[in-house]
Amino acid sequence: MPSIATETTARPEAADSNGITIRNPRTGDVLWTVPEAEPEAVSQAVEVARSAAADWASTAPAERGAALRAAAKALAAAVPELAELNASETGRPVEESLAGIGAGVSTLEQYAELGPVHRGHSLRGNRLASDYTVAEPRGVAVLLTPWNDPVAVACGLIGAALATGNTVVHKPSERCPRLGEALGDVLAPAFPPGVFQTISGGAGVGALLAQSGVDVIAHVGSSAAGARIARAGALTGAHVIRENGGNDPLLVDRDVDPLWAAEQAAIGAFSNSGQICVAVERIYVHEDIAAEFCAALETEAAMRNGNGTVAPLVDRRMRDEVHAQVRDALNQGAHAVEGGALPDGPGSFYPATVLLECTDRMQVMTEETFGPVAPVQVVKSFDDGLRLACSGRYGLAATVLSNNIAHIQRAVAALPVGTVKINEVFGGAPGGAAQPRGESGAGFGYGPELLDEFSRVKVVHIAAPPAAAHDPAADAESAAEQQDEL
Repeated sequence: MPSIATETTARPEAADSNGITIRNPRTGDVLWTVPEAEPEAVSQAVEVARSAAADWASTAPAERGAALRAAAKALAAAVPELAELNASETGRPVEESLAGIGAGVSTLEQYAELGPVHRGHSLRGNRLASDYTVAEPRGVAVLLTPWNDPVAVACGLIGAALATGNTVVHKPSERCPRLGEALGDVLAPAFPPGVFQTISGGAGVGALLAQSGVDVIAHVGSSAAGARIARAGALTGAHVIRENGGNDPLLVDRDVDPLWAAEQAAIGAFSNSGQICVAVERIYVHEDIAAEFCAALETEAAMRNGNGTVAPLVDRRMRDEVHAQVRDALNQGAHAVEGGALPDGPGSFYPATVLLECTDRMQVMTEETFGPVAPVQVVKSFDDGLRLACSGRYGLAATVLSNNIAHIQRAVAALPVGTVKINEVFGGAPGGAAQPRGESGAGFGYGPELLDEFSRVKVVHIAAPPAAAHDPAADAESAAEQQDEL
């Protein structure tokens, strides 16, 4: 996922001596300028979180859960306001913003329930001894969160960190700073002072936080930023949790309905204008159904472009990066059957784009694009497609469309990713935590397992003391006490 927290500046005008300037992605007009936190404010926030950590860690888990439920209730009351801010700063349609913030409410409620039942394990040892593990908070957590689903992602990390007894310093993306500050204003009153704080800023602020000697850093953003954060954590000793970029493949087998497969591909590639961590980024389709599939995918893209349902990209810098990858593909022989050109007019719109005749030498097939682009490569066999789908340095997710159980099982075993989706590009049961691989990150990012990421385990061994040595005086005293009782 392209950056946010510790990337270079979001746009040339995004950060200057006056703060972070945000433009409306639909019109290009300046919305507002948000001040960046000074280094002294960053240090103070960490110190305040550190001073509040002991009391919050000793707070009963049920009380922490009650505070999270109060935060969820406050967030639910603020949904309309935050959805408007989300739409203004990132260009995400209001209805999608409403859904994302609703997911944030549900996530806080989920961790309010999971936190109090997060438990250790009993260990088998001597039957006259007790052996068990205790989960303890790590301490101060820095959370660096993205702009593409800013409330839902932030609430997942916030909920898990606070439920396990950590104090939190949250830096939202510099691409939606007003939304991040508003989220902080909504949630912070539910907790004791210093337990949850919000800091605004760009690359410099993110770097200061990552190097501040906190106990855990959780980052959702680009692989380049994640690598820098991992290096900072190695130097400071912080535990680092990362969900980073992806170049997720979609593998389409010969035995599926090509029209349905094209619909799945369009949902995966064009939803939220392709600005989703687990978006479909490259497509491998069997040659037996390639013609029908490609024609249907072209129709899907044209329909979205014709009815105006493709929202703008977050800003012009993002659009320039997407178009640069498309140009690279076109220069190497790809053919744009729909989209592929910069539109006239204001804002940072980019059309749903279908690229045919792609090869594995093109950036759209090897890099994260993070835009509404569906690059297609035709393959001669399922095995050829699987080999290509397994290539690359990322390892976030992959999707396979097939009716062949043998092919499905081979793909599940072979794909070097954290999440494999069969016959559905999006979806899954609640709590389906995954571990990204390669340059896509490390550690569990969601679900009950995220509580473990924010916790340390202590092993306790309690043995019975040895029997007291024979003491005649004590025996006489005991005998006298027994006589008195008679």
